[in-house]
Amino acid sequence: MQNIFDSHAHYDDPRFDEDRDALLSSMASRGVRAIMNVGNTTHANIAGIELAKKYPFIYCSIGIHPDQAAEIAAQNSKDYLDVMAQQLSYEKAMALGEIGLDYYYDDASPRDVQKKIFEQQLALAKDLQVPVIIHNRDAHADTLELLKKYRPQGIMHCFSGSAEIAKEVIKLGMYVGFTGVITFKNARRAIEAAAEIPLDRLLIETDCPYMAPTPFRGSRCDSTMLTQTVAKLAEIKGISPQELADQTCENTCAVYRISSLI
Repeated sequence: MQNIFDSHAHYDDPRFDEDRDALLSSMASRGVRAIMNVGNTTHANIAGIELAKKYPFIYCSIGIHPDQAAEIAAQNSKDYLDVMAQQLSYEKAMALGEIGLDYYYDDASPRDVQKKIFEQQLALAKDLQVPVIIHNRDAHADTLELLKKYRPQGIMHCFSGSAEIAKEVIKLGMYVGFTGVITFKNARRAIEAAAEIPLDRLLIETDCPYMAPTPFRGSRCDSTMLTQTVAKLAEIKGISPQELADQTCENTCAVYRISSLI
């Protein structure tokens, strides 16, 4: 399989420290044409830019994850937004994200703080006219409310909602990304959602080093494993895996506004 575009990865993660260069250098020979390294902390944003500078096929995004919302809010300053705006001026920084809401953990940043930081970043994306990458975990209602308010272009990443929520996201003009979770035995809801999403709004992603697909579940994930995700989505859509890879590559370039790949 060729022409794979991993729309959401985290190769700055320490779990890649021992073999990062060797692994990334092997991507082209294994069918991976491009990777979006997604920022989610102040440190990851910087590291992502460095990866994009080093590897022609890697792009990056800049964002503050809800897990860091309390830390950012405690600074009682919007200076972080100025830093992000400057980072987004880099030619290979293609999106603002990942940003959003995560209500899964009881000890996470308070929900009102998460919403404040999320909304500030949505406003920045609107001002800069850049697409967003949305993280939404157990926060469907609040996430959709803010998306309807700001109407950003972008992606609902690692989709975990119902088919009904998927339809709402599509109505907003957004794209939807699926990880290796779509291959799990208990993935009924994800499969139902994927069936409802138009082919031209579908993306593939690893969210690596997390979300390794079956049969690699539990191991460190990387972009070469996307063949499993592609195969499952192709089965759902009734097309060949290569057709699915080609279409999702085209979709990823469209949402990130990448005019041509190397």
